[in-house]
Order: sequence, then C-alpha cells, then structure tokens
Amino acid sequence: MTKLSIKHQTTYSYRCPVQLTPYRLLLRPREGPDLLLQHHQITVSPEGKVAWTTDVFGNAIATLMFSEATSRLEIISHADVDLKSQAWPVFDIAASGATYPFLYDDQDWKDLGSLRDAQYPDPSGELQQWAKGFVMGEKTDTLSLLKDLSIGVSNSVAYQARDTEGTQAPLETLRLRSGSCRDIATLLAETVRVLGIGARIVSGYLYDPASTLVGSSSGGSTHAWVEVFLPGAGWIAFDPTNRSMGSANLIPVAIGRDITQLMPVSGTFIGPADAFVSLDVAVDIALID
Repeated sequence: MTKLSIKHQTTYSYRCPVQLTPYRLLLRPREGPDLLLQHHQITVSPEGKVAWTTDVFGNAIATLMFSEATSRLEIISHADVDLKSQAWPVFDIAASGATYPFLYDDQDWKDLGSLRDAQYPDPSGELQQWAKGFVMGEKTDTLSLLKDLSIGVSNSVAYQARDTEGTQAPLETLRLRSGSCRDIATLLAETVRVLGIGARIVSGYLYDPASTLVGSSSGGSTHAWVEVFLPGAGWIAFDPTNRSMGSANLIPVAIGRDITQLMPVSGTFIGPADAFVSLDVAVDIALID
C-alpha cells in the first residue's frame, strides 16, 4: 500500500475585481477497491459557500458560490489517499466475456447504456474499420484485443501536452497523429465502443516520482485514461498514453461518458471582457512516510 498526499492548486488572476459565477469542482479522489480516501479538504480564497452533491456517475461535485468581487481566485484541494493497486494485476474475466465477440447479459447491457454507444460521427466507417483491424480472426482473446487496441492507439498518436481547452474528436486525433492524454483517452474509448464493448473515461492524477511515464512530472500530474467493462472482472483501467493496463500509478477523481464532463474546475466571471489575465494549475503528489 502506498500512502500519498495530493495538493491540487488552481489560481485565476484578473485585471480588476470581477464577480464570480458558481464554480463546479471535481477534485475529490474517487474511492474504490484500489484507493482508500483518508482525508479531503478544499480551501478557497476569497471565501465562498461550498455545497456538495453527486452526479449520475457517483462523482462528488463541490459547487462554490461567492458573494464578493475579487481580482484573484485560489482553489486548493488537499487529499490523503492509500493507493492499493498492483503493478501486475490479474483479472478474473468470466467465461462469457473471455473471447471476443461476446454478449453482455441483459442487465449489464441495459445498465451500460450510452457507455457502450459510439459518441462521435463516423460517416464513412473509418474508425470502425480501423478498430476491426485489431480483431484477429472470428474469435480472439478479449483481454489481448483490448491490450492491442491500447497499444495501437499509442503507436498511432504521439503524446503532445496541450493547454488549450477542448478535446479533439477521435478521427481528428487519428489524422493529426498527435494529442494530449484526454485526446488519446477519448480515441481509445470510442474505438472500444465501436466494437460493442462498454467504456468510460476517467480523470485524475498520474503518480510517477521517477518521471518515466509519458505526461508525468516528478511532483505529479493531472491525467486521463479509460476503463473498460468486462463480465466478471468489472471495470479494467487502460492508460493508452503509457501503454499500461491496471490502476498502478493512477489516482481516479471522476468518471464519465465524455471527457467534457470531467473538468476539474469550471466556472466564469461577470466583468470586462479583457479582465482575465491567467490561469495557473499546480499538482504536487508526495509520499507519506
């Protein structure tokens, strides 16, 4: 078990005092079999009222409401977690899903809903044809197929840090052959879905003190990856940016159908159009002795 302290600081600066609209925060690490949340706290300057709720995916959402105008907004999320994921996990996939193609049982099929449906237009079937290129024969091992898909995405798309807002559509990422971790995760999720398998996108943190993983820094980084649902095993993590399977080095915060649902901090202001100066984000993940 690895004990970690996570500090995620977001700072907005403005040229003059502005009135802040309600801000939506997705910053509370998501507990599960591989992660135990010991402590979480959000501090804000200027002070604001915090209201907590959950969304349809069970993500913890904090809404900040402010009464006073300000020229600076600072949001700090601090969490202590126990990370229990294994470097080489073994997944107990049910016999019904071990070989592709397979059928989900009626309950899983209904409950997966839109998580098994393609989300982006593919009018000429280009993405579907690309995905089918990884299927070796009429029957193929499901887990091997998913590994090949993840590695195939990584081989086809060069990682490129991108600070601009928005996410590239899967076909755009394939054609550009470059993208951020959120672009790469979106491409893998869509590729899995066009093959009829349920997938969801995960946002969170990448813990890599050695700085050997793509998109990481010694202090920690925000990150995006994919989880795929298989009978028996449940949700299995795939990080196509790093060609990895399983939750080692990954600290989930939120899950969703689409990456646009997973912004860590979102909100705006009322004031002059040129009031915005800068947005700075810093993530620091440290080992707790």
